[in-house]
Amino acid sequence: MRRVMVHARTLHALGPANNDRLSAVRVALSVAVPSLVLLAIGRPELTMYAVFGALTGMYGRSESHQLRLKHQAQAAVVLVSGITVGVFLSVNHLHSWWLVLVEAVLAGAGSLFSDKVRLKPNGPFFGILALGACASVPTNVPFLTAVLIGAASAAFSILVGFAGWLRVRAWQAGAVRDAPRLSGELRQAALVHATRYVLAVGVAGICGVLSGSGHPHWAMAAAAVPLAGADLPSRVHRGIHRIVGTFVGLALVAVVLFPGPLSPLQYFPGHTAAVLALLVIAFQFPTELFMARHYGWAMVFFTPVIVLMTQLAAPVDPGLLVTERAVETFVGAVIGIAVVVAVRAPRRATASDAAAVRT
Repeated sequence: MRRVMVHARTLHALGPANNDRLSAVRVALSVAVPSLVLLAIGRPELTMYAVFGALTGMYGRSESHQLRLKHQAQAAVVLVSGITVGVFLSVNHLHSWWLVLVEAVLAGAGSLFSDKVRLKPNGPFFGILALGACASVPTNVPFLTAVLIGAASAAFSILVGFAGWLRVRAWQAGAVRDAPRLSGELRQAALVHATRYVLAVGVAGICGVLSGSGHPHWAMAAAAVPLAGADLPSRVHRGIHRIVGTFVGLALVAVVLFPGPLSPLQYFPGHTAAVLALLVIAFQFPTELFMARHYGWAMVFFTPVIVLMTQLAAPVDPGLLVTERAVETFVGAVIGIAVVVAVRAPRRATASDAAAVRT
């Protein structure tokens, strides 16, 4: 019973603050500028590509400027690659089983790359989320244009992350990111972890396709969430946070999209796209504010970001959108939790070694 109470307290406890407001401002600015440019030129439906590129700003939050520059460049590779592959699948009308196959394979490859360079946030989650989302909406611009929007947004995020150097002008000679060569045991643990990604993402995608959902990539993304934890308890906690945070976030989405006195859309008729684009920008700040301290609270605000920009790109019935997001997230997170419980690292890789791969 004592262990149960400890885990229950951990689920709702906030982590220590670490200059979260400054990081949230950087990410919000990285999202806002390219999104507002698209809104100004009358193309808010392209906000998705800009937002996924701008998530580059979430990486390297506590590092010095020169190390953040390298860290965010590595993250940009993951994010822009996800956008590129997703747009390629979309323009070539490769959906359903092709999406499951490609995303599962790249989830494993992304896991190996993330472990090698030690990305934080851990794992390839945002890259595969970008891949699935971009693949699942019709592309309203040429392939190269969509990719360039994402790449330009990522570049702007890197610029924002490095801009503080102009004030301090501090450069640590010889500073390197802490990404030492993996030992044989750690390399084996990384391979097992990549296998978890392939298995969890693949099974979740199969379930999503068989269910007839229009958004199976949400199940695949949710399945990847628990795998980013450093150990088994933290992985299970992340899965629970994903489910609960998403459900609360969908209540916010319902307030926005469903007709009613609380919906801002009721007060700006004829400006639905602009209102949704501005809300996507607004919700990004609290997302980053809580991302490192409590994943569940971060999901409360990140869920509207994803759902609203999906509605911008490809409008559908709001009730169907909310229902599919809820079901796919629950199924995917449960599959992810099941995989981390069932697939363990080899005994030769100690608990501390396995955790080192993720930190």
